[in-house]
Amino acid sequence: MPPAVRPTYGPLPVLLALLLVLAGAGPAGAVERPVVELSTSQAGTGGSVTVSGSGWRPRALLTLLVCGQAEPKRGVTGGTNSCANADGRAVTTDADGRFRRELPVVEPPVPCPCVVHVATVTGAGAEADAALQVAGHTVEPLPADAAGGRLSLLADTRLRGSGGLLTWFGSPPARTLVVTVGNVGTSPVRDPVFQVGTSHGVFAPEWQDQRWRGTIRPGGKARVELPVELAAGAHGDYTVTLKYGGKVLAEHPWGVGRPWGVTLFWVLVLLVVPAALFRAALAAVDRVHPRRPGHAARPARRMRLPAARRSAAPPWFAPEADRSEARRP
Repeated sequence: MPPAVRPTYGPLPVLLALLLVLAGAGPAGAVERPVVELSTSQAGTGGSVTVSGSGWRPRALLTLLVCGQAEPKRGVTGGTNSCANADGRAVTTDADGRFRRELPVVEPPVPCPCVVHVATVTGAGAEADAALQVAGHTVEPLPADAAGGRLSLLADTRLRGSGGLLTWFGSPPARTLVVTVGNVGTSPVRDPVFQVGTSHGVFAPEWQDQRWRGTIRPGGKARVELPVELAAGAHGDYTVTLKYGGKVLAEHPWGVGRPWGVTLFWVLVLLVVPAALFRAALAAVDRVHPRRPGHAARPARRMRLPAARRSAAPPWFAPEADRSEARRP
């Protein structure tokens, strides 16, 4: 009877060990999301809370704000207008994307529930929230979610429009922000309110609420056009940011040219005004000190030869009659 063939299990432990190593390496190699933690979940007005975070971009500038009508899952529903902006703090992450900062606890302009809202100021947008109970502050329920609808960006943003002659002379630059968004939720989104912000350099964006009229059904998409305008005389590199429901949907750079017409105007003013003042000064001097009649130029006198030097006319200039008399003996 032939001997039975015994299976070899040598490679099996090695294969299992390799799978375990790969499974364990998956989470370690995943992209870390920004995280915010508080030293305490409840504090009263006048106190402070230590805010720490990890998973942020290295050397990124962040803003820390106490915001009302917000939850970590839904974000700041009313935008930064629901935050105590005057009492916010700024911090820069270290080389590992971590930070730690003391933040004073103040009452936001709207009722709680409240959060500590952390967001990037420059570069790619990122934000995170941590729940905070502000002792003694009014608490009201959050507004109902937009029927469970959630908007997401489907296409790249663009700015439509260009500058004109008025912009060249310092008129406020204006464009139209065009985005395509889709409803990834389970219910329609009716008349959504977007926040459009413009920032220059390292300064935080200035937000403006804009309502888009229309309904986006679940699984549908829509082209949204929102006006964007800067202050008069603005120039340089700007960034236009679009937010919805406290979340950043898109960012788009905007390079604004210098209004050279204003410079040309001031150059002309500096040339024309001194010349006009000089002419006015000359006219004033002529009125105060007019010219006297005696100072007028006198006519030139005729030169007369002395009588002694006068001589008779030569004979060849004499009349014919005188010549005939001179020929007589």
